[in-house]
Order: sequence, then C-alpha cells, then structure tokens
Amino acid sequence: MKLLILLLVPFCVLAETSDLSFKELFNGKDLSGWVNVNTAEDTWSVKDGLLICSGKPIGVMRSDKQYENFILEIEWRHMKAGGNSGVFIWSEGKGYKNKPLPKGVEVQMLELQWSKIHKRTDAYVSGELFGSMGLKTVPDNPRGTRSMGLEMRCKGVGEWNRYTVVAVDGVVKLAINGKFVNGLSHCEIKKGYLCLEAEGSEIHFRKIRIMELEPGITQEEQKAPKVN
Repeated sequence: MKLLILLLVPFCVLAETSDLSFKELFNGKDLSGWVNVNTAEDTWSVKDGLLICSGKPIGVMRSDKQYENFILEIEWRHMKAGGNSGVFIWSEGKGYKNKPLPKGVEVQMLELQWSKIHKRTDAYVSGELFGSMGLKTVPDNPRGTRSMGLEMRCKGVGEWNRYTVVAVDGVVKLAINGKFVNGLSHCEIKKGYLCLEAEGSEIHFRKIRIMELEPGITQEEQKAPKVN
C-alpha cells in the first residue's frame, strides 16, 4: 500500500499544478467564439441550450482561433434519416478554392441510414476519418484514402452521439460513444481551425469542449494560413 501511495504522488501533484483543463467552445446561449464562413445567417442558431444547424446551404462555421494539440469532446445528433455532417480539425477555416468545404481532417458524422439511401457500405457511417480537399494523411484502417471505424458504434436519427477526438502532432484518434475505434497519422497540417459542417440536413450539437495540450515542433508549412 505504501508503495502504491508513493507511485501516485507525482500524478496527484501534476493534477494540482497543471493548467490543462477543458474549456467550453459552446456556451449554450449564443455563437460566441464561432465565425460563419460561407453559410446563411439562419444556418446556425441556438435554442434550448442546443446549437442547431439547418444544414443549408452547404458550408461551415469555424472557430475564431487555431488549435494544434488537443482533446476535443463533441456531442451530436441527426434529425433526419441519412443526414450528413462532420467536424473538421486542423483545417484552413474557409472553402477550398471554389468549393464550400475546407481543406483539413474531417471527422465524419453520418446518420446510419445514409449508407442504405446511397447504396454504400456501412463503413461510411462508422465515424470515418480522412483528409478533405487533397490533405495528405495515412489512415489506420484504410478504405482507399479514408480510415474507417473498426466497430459500428454510432447511433441513429434523433439519438445523441459522443465523439472524443485526440489530435497530437499529426496523429488523430477517435472514440465513438466511449471506445476508440479509428485513427490516422502523418497529417501534413498539424495546426488549424475547427469547423462545424452544414451539409444538407438538420443536425444538433450540445457539449463542445476542448483541452489544449502543449505545443509540439510544428513548422510554418505545417500550419494552416490564418484567416482574417
């Protein structure tokens, strides 16, 4: 028992002295901390403590600052069968060239019926990770250039899902509803904006919080350009 106590002391001290903690990215009242990039004024709204996205037009809302190494927790639910959305990390925070979505890592959020409606494999709706708009990554569980979740853990229309995204030094790991099931590595961009995606149908978000971790050795070319 004495040995166990001695082993735990350093961790207790670290917890007391470290300033690492979660910070809310959505206050449940308004859209403070977020910037509408290329969607309509009413695409994003707040009601009853929920962040509501109408899904139209297709585009994104970005964080007002960039993030490098972090843990992101986000809860979401689709309100229509076959709904499509996602959260981008390490993104450029604006539409890529003449397209509405940004270059970055997309953590996909698809409602379970999407695969049946579009006659695609269930791998699409298991929390895929991929580099959008040509961003280079190495998938843990390859399905082409994408990484598919190894276990189906997403819930269907109207049910809440919880994603935990750990992003450190070009490596991304995704836990879905309490279990890590996907990842990718060697991302060519390691610092950028977070973006919430509107892609055609209504989706709700609630808890969105982030723990920023210590910075790494990130070269200028590995950072997304800052958006004014």
